[in-house]
Amino acid sequence: MRVAVYPGSFDPITHGHLDVIRRAVVVFERVHVAVLVNPRKSPLFDDEQRLGSIREALSETLGEAAGRVETAVFDGLTVDFARRVQAGFIVRGLRAVSDFEFELQMAHTNRKLAPEVDTVFFMTALEYSYLSSTLVKEIARFGGDVSAMVPAAVARRLTG
Repeated sequence: MRVAVYPGSFDPITHGHLDVIRRAVVVFERVHVAVLVNPRKSPLFDDEQRLGSIREALSETLGEAAGRVETAVFDGLTVDFARRVQAGFIVRGLRAVSDFEFELQMAHTNRKLAPEVDTVFFMTALEYSYLSSTLVKEIARFGGDVSAMVPAAVARRLTG
């Protein structure tokens, strides 16, 4: 079985993230959307809120394919989580060339740590290439409309 991990902070999940998940589910039989607990960051939403938003967004956008997506919170190394869930692949989304350098370095490092786990890159759809969770949070913080950038569940949490 082809199993992949799509790690990230997902604080919050955006339509760009969902685009990557939607395409990953076509390639892999199981995709683990893994919410990273990053001690260097202070997320806007706690782990359970992020998981809830992701699950709600997946059921709204993926239909039956949502049944092949697992969600979990993890800390530590992504490759250790991949091993734990028996994933042979790490999925990463690329928005622009500026993402590539960091992601390439991370992919090589992960390959050194876990040669049995490969990284697969998906280019985010053009209409979402400008999106980032940081940008969404900033727009929402100043009262801007983020409804076209995030699933309805996230928009409600950001404005509520």
